[in-house]
Amino acid sequence: MKLWLLRHAPVMLGPGLCYGSSDVPAHGELTREAALNIAPLLPPGTPVWMSGLLRAQQLAGAIQAERSDLGAARIDTRLNEMDFGTWELQRWDSVPHSAFNEWMADFAHHRFGGTESTQMLLYRVAAALADLRPATSTDVLWITHAGVIRAVTYILNSGGVHIREASEWPKDAPEQGGWITVEV
Repeated sequence: MKLWLLRHAPVMLGPGLCYGSSDVPAHGELTREAALNIAPLLPPGTPVWMSGLLRAQQLAGAIQAERSDLGAARIDTRLNEMDFGTWELQRWDSVPHSAFNEWMADFAHHRFGGTESTQMLLYRVAAALADLRPATSTDVLWITHAGVIRAVTYILNSGGVHIREASEWPKDAPEQGGWITVEV
């Protein structure tokens, strides 16, 4: 099965802000542009799953406007971006170095911002992937976020769901509005 991992378009926030689980809107014209770029590539009838966050839902709506054959997208909150807790909507450069150091010292289990750890993100993404495998033999589109895309990449490349250190975490993710495909 081919899984399309589409990242939402740029958000309507200034640069340098942390907005993982914050429900912020994406730029409308860039959302439409992303939809126009991917819509002709998707096979007919591709099932669409989206994060529960507005920026993913905007992109799903824009794709639906171009490709009604894909049907309504279904929300799966396991596709939401990582929750950075107290650091949400704060400037990245205002986060104390000590907070980053604590996270890097225990990359798997430290809850950066106090809410969610990298391991927790991996568990929920792995559960969403597991739900795809037995039921799907065709292409599937996930409209999601950089953290989820990196988690999928990590799980598929490592063959497991457990991570030990930050150096194992994938560095690359598609640009906002971009995508990758992976075989599941």
